[in-house]
Amino acid sequence: MKSQTPMMRQYLRVKAEHPGVLVFFRLGDFYEMFFEDAVLAARELEITLTSRNQDREGKPIPMCGVPHHAVDTYLSRLVRKGYRVALCEQVEDARLAKGLVNREVVRIVTPGTAIEEDILDSSRNNFLASLVIRRGRLGAAFADLSTGEFLISELSGEGRWQEAAALLAHFRPSELVLPEDDAEELSAQLPAEALADLTRTPREAWTFHSDYASRLLLEQFRVQSLAGFGVNGERTAVSAAGGLLAYLRDTQKNGLGHLLGMRYFQPRDYLALDPATVANLELERGLDGNRRWTLLAALDRTRTGMGARLLRNWLLRPSLQVREIEDRLDAVQELLGSAVAMGKLGGLLDRVRDVERLLGKVTMEKATPRDLLALAASLEVLPGLAAILDGFGSRLLEPRFDLLEDVREWIGEAVDPEAPVNPADGGVIRAGHDSALDEVRELSRSGKSFIAKLESAERERTGLAKLRVKYNRVFGYFLELPRSQSGEVPDDYVRKQTLVNCERYFTPELKAWEDKVLGAEEKIAALERELFSALRRRVGGEAARIQETARAVARLDVLLAFAENAQRHRYVRPAVDESTRLEIRAGRHPVLETQSEEPFVPNDLCCDTEAEQLLILTGPNMGGKSTYLRQNALIVIMAQMGSFVPAEQARVGLVDRIYTRVGASDNLARGRSTFMVEMIETANILNTATPRSLVLLDEVGRGTATFDGLSLAWSIAEYLTTEPSRRARTLFATHYQELTRLEQLYPGVRNYCVTVRESGGRIIFFHRVAPGVASKSYGIEVARLAGLPAAVLGRAREVLGRLERKELNLAGGKRPSSSREALAELQPALFS
Repeated sequence: MKSQTPMMRQYLRVKAEHPGVLVFFRLGDFYEMFFEDAVLAARELEITLTSRNQDREGKPIPMCGVPHHAVDTYLSRLVRKGYRVALCEQVEDARLAKGLVNREVVRIVTPGTAIEEDILDSSRNNFLASLVIRRGRLGAAFADLSTGEFLISELSGEGRWQEAAALLAHFRPSELVLPEDDAEELSAQLPAEALADLTRTPREAWTFHSDYASRLLLEQFRVQSLAGFGVNGERTAVSAAGGLLAYLRDTQKNGLGHLLGMRYFQPRDYLALDPATVANLELERGLDGNRRWTLLAALDRTRTGMGARLLRNWLLRPSLQVREIEDRLDAVQELLGSAVAMGKLGGLLDRVRDVERLLGKVTMEKATPRDLLALAASLEVLPGLAAILDGFGSRLLEPRFDLLEDVREWIGEAVDPEAPVNPADGGVIRAGHDSALDEVRELSRSGKSFIAKLESAERERTGLAKLRVKYNRVFGYFLELPRSQSGEVPDDYVRKQTLVNCERYFTPELKAWEDKVLGAEEKIAALERELFSALRRRVGGEAARIQETARAVARLDVLLAFAENAQRHRYVRPAVDESTRLEIRAGRHPVLETQSEEPFVPNDLCCDTEAEQLLILTGPNMGGKSTYLRQNALIVIMAQMGSFVPAEQARVGLVDRIYTRVGASDNLARGRSTFMVEMIETANILNTATPRSLVLLDEVGRGTATFDGLSLAWSIAEYLTTEPSRRARTLFATHYQELTRLEQLYPGVRNYCVTVRESGGRIIFFHRVAPGVASKSYGIEVARLAGLPAAVLGRAREVLGRLERKELNLAGGKRPSSSREALAELQPALFS
């Protein structure tokens, strides 16, 4: 049995300290993995699995590795699959080490803590989330390590789990940190789709204790109270935030200087969009998973990663504050008034890099020289932006951001414009920035110049024409000759190495200059490393100022995108107020109108909580009912984002929540049928809607037997118009013609239909919504357009005719069954 080598003992110690984590163990120019880590990594990364030596039982040790200069590529592949990777580096100088060089884990890269560009999507935040359950309350925290954003909330009441699912749908974290004790309940209470594609990381419960969490947060933000962040007794939210921060400290091992504070929020602070609504309205992802034809794609004309992320945030969390919305609309309107200024602002923003994420890399000491140069280049744009904005009067366009001239100068004075990506490659610091560095560089240059001249001098002195002066990292500088001339060398040549075809020598003079040059090179590397690290820390010390400016630039980017959309697509400014009136004239679907070469047919909407509270919409499939429902919801969302809208005129009384029950979908993983999913979503609407909400119902009740579905649809519509606390503005699309009788029974119900015309046995869709009731559904005609066989269509018309004459006779000659007669008698009684 063989004993373990010191290096292997060191590896096993590190591995034992980090269970459940893949360890990348630095050996020279490679990160190596051993044992089960090697087997897993070789499979996931599709790299060669080898072996080394033997373990104590005499078995070969599995091994694989990746080059250190390409580690980000391999990290991204593992992290995207949900793995956590510990980077174990040398933490002492090999020349000063006594025995084996000490190695320690310097950082653990996880899905929720990644900052590498190969892993992140510049247009989306990469949130790490935390959820904690305490005495019936839910604490939630969300942090993006790459940008420094940190938000927390506390949820209570019967709807807390639905709100938690909605928050997860909005923030879309890539990793969830939670106390071990809460893992089972969270899995049971949250819907499976809320936890899908989410790496869950259970942690010891004590790291979420409110007292410990509070101390950590106070220490991180350097304050004596959390009240300044909007926290007033929300201990469960503090527990979640502190547990999340503890995890970040454990994984990152160094400063989190850009986490300067957190913001407490409540879901009711924004227009609420639950996961079903986000999916059904195709806000950021189509029902087929495609991101191309979505509202986000239609609106996104931003030029920076910061702006793209802010746009998505405004889209999924539209404002409920009229003043905030009006400020955004004022800015968009003023920008539209100056096409020249819009063009100049766009040109400048094109030059701005992702300042938020560059700052994150700076404070975490991961920024390269090129990152600092990119930051400085972005800051150079600020005076130009300020000069253009100085001519505007809107509050959000005032050039009140910090120009950061000092930060830009620090970088410009210190970093060479041609600096390499890797600081270890040298040439990072500008000539003239540091006199001590300049002196050592001059010494190195003079030494190299002497050595370069030495070759010709030695050839002349010795008469050996094939003599060469060479260098490599192992042997340093040496004189090289073919072995055939080894007998002709002078007496002062000292043999250094013998190879197959040549001999290598040094002289005392060459050795003396080599010591000068190599000593200077080492000193240059040390000085550059020290100067660059000091500069990085100095820039990171201004994180608060840089973050504020980055947010101002991101906001300008989004507002300019809104103005460009309005200019290109003829959008108008909506009137947004505290009323419950929705009045849209000639509204259009902002996505569909860009997809077709045919002109989009606009439609009006008038809806409130009094005379026109529940609109029953009938008409054939393909007539445009679903499009009409969705476009009005999208116009509301755009208005409360602060964007102009696709209409000739729009008045939007603030909407606190949009609900959609559109289409049908099974959730087989949780044992739920189409109809069960439909009823769960409908129950959520009926239990939580308010008079300020907007409810979109499309074909509710179609997933069960006809009379069951009709009865449910009738009762649901009736409840929404008669229950005072649930009297939301409602658009109800249906094929149940019987529901149109509600207009005669309740004063707030109005009937509308999509118009069609029959011509020559065919139907023409006008896609126009008008008052009234559709005469029939034209389902057979739609089936004909879909390509059903003529025999099937003919038989369907025959059956339909008999049904309409109440002469159901499927077998031929039989009278209607007694149950059918009973239902036929029941129907007029129910809907009279």
